[in-house]
Amino acid sequence: MQATVGEAAIGLLAEYGVETVFGIPGVHTLEMYRGLASGAIRHVQARNEQGAGFMADGYARASGRPGVAVVISGPGVTNALTAIGQAWADSVPVLLLSAETATHTHGKGWGALHEIPDQPAVTSPLTAFSARAGSPDEVPRLIHRAFSVFASERPRPVHISIPIDVQAQAVESEWSPEELPSPPSPDDDEINRAVQLLVAAKRPLVMIGGGATGAATPIRELVATLGASVIASAAGKGVVPDDSPVSLSAGTIRLEVRDHLEKADVVMAIGTELAETDSFVERLPLPDNLIRVDIDPSKIGDYYPAAVGIVADAALAIEAMNERLVDVSPAANRSDLEADVATAREEISANLDLSQQRHVRLLRHLREIVAEDAVVMGDICQVVYTGAFAYDARLPRTWHYPAGFCTLGCGLPDAIGAKLALPDRDVICLVGDGGVMFTIQELMTASELGLPIPVIVWDNDGYKQIRDDMRASGIPPIGVDGLSPDFIAMAQAMGAYGVRASSKDELTGAVLGAFGSDRPTVITVREGEGWLS
Repeated sequence: MQATVGEAAIGLLAEYGVETVFGIPGVHTLEMYRGLASGAIRHVQARNEQGAGFMADGYARASGRPGVAVVISGPGVTNALTAIGQAWADSVPVLLLSAETATHTHGKGWGALHEIPDQPAVTSPLTAFSARAGSPDEVPRLIHRAFSVFASERPRPVHISIPIDVQAQAVESEWSPEELPSPPSPDDDEINRAVQLLVAAKRPLVMIGGGATGAATPIRELVATLGASVIASAAGKGVVPDDSPVSLSAGTIRLEVRDHLEKADVVMAIGTELAETDSFVERLPLPDNLIRVDIDPSKIGDYYPAAVGIVADAALAIEAMNERLVDVSPAANRSDLEADVATAREEISANLDLSQQRHVRLLRHLREIVAEDAVVMGDICQVVYTGAFAYDARLPRTWHYPAGFCTLGCGLPDAIGAKLALPDRDVICLVGDGGVMFTIQELMTASELGLPIPVIVWDNDGYKQIRDDMRASGIPPIGVDGLSPDFIAMAQAMGAYGVRASSKDELTGAVLGAFGSDRPTVITVREGEGWLS
């Protein structure tokens, strides 16, 4: 019996190495679910398509492998689009595979079920490409194109729509994966120019982004050779350990770190777009001697034009530099950078406000009790903002704070995706009491799967960041103090455990106990607890 296009599409994903997809079935995806019924790919049932999108994002974010969400047309696509926006902002390889209304209805406005007049146009601005398969033969070409983007370009999300009538057609020949392209290699002349600048620098500084997470080993070698200081983006934490004496972590949000940056005479930015959402200042104080290494050619001359621009995979570029730096002594370029880094760290500690001091106590305690390779999936909340510069990530892809799109509610489903991608690693969700309510229904998915995830809810009675901003602007707080649920009772109602950590020891027991549990554990921490003060 011939397979349908829907079945064959799922089979082809398996051939490209996909092991798990996230979604909710619907009448328009039945043929895809016929393919999923074979068991070649694990299907994880989300409770909302937004949750499915975030799970795919978390899967990819933690592992570096593409995450896949399968959704219906219309509301399935629009529900998932927030997660796709997050993956776009942070360059995460996510495939959104959706249904679409029958081809003869497109653009007609007849009121077909789940109709969007031009569905690819809706997702196109937030994807590397968004395309509709108009015939069976187009499906394998589009899937190959998607995985080619993930393998060799800036890994932004892709949306492929397969109309229901196309899904139901028979496949005439067997589909097989095609060879994927390799990422770009660096230009030798640009590598030489970069090395010349770095060797001559008195105060070299390396800025590291999410595009460098696969290049940790050569970057650490480069930093040691140059005697350079290091600043990461939120996505680049851990490429160089945050507790290294030359690292200021993801600290550009701090004036003390920007002051250190301003003293650099050569800056090399590796795999980072130098985004405003890492610093929240209009312009960073970067020198004219800016070297940019990026797989995306559009980054070389954008808001921060490069004196030397290297369009290449980060690992290939830095390995090429290291080959040319074998005879350089670290002492030749070092200018008390370690002492300057230590001073900046001391100044940060001295200048923390009361809330940040409490955040730091929690974050440092977590660092003490969890494994070096534990993955922290942060939501959008104040304790995670502080963690960007105060939590010591020692390995890449172990701290996740989606600063780019900055959408509340990502943390819990992201953590589910991360745990499924990395089942042998501990995964923690760190979320605020406001943000967790955006996707709390996905706790049901985590319970159903028996995932031992500690979900730490930082409880400060609402949207405290906005409350603080309103007060600072002389605006009476509005819409920031809504009623919160009983998180422990809610966790239990959803099949999870729920506890309150009122002391350091209670937090330790709750987190370590959650790692060995048969289901997720919601752990509430009140900001005003005495042990945090």
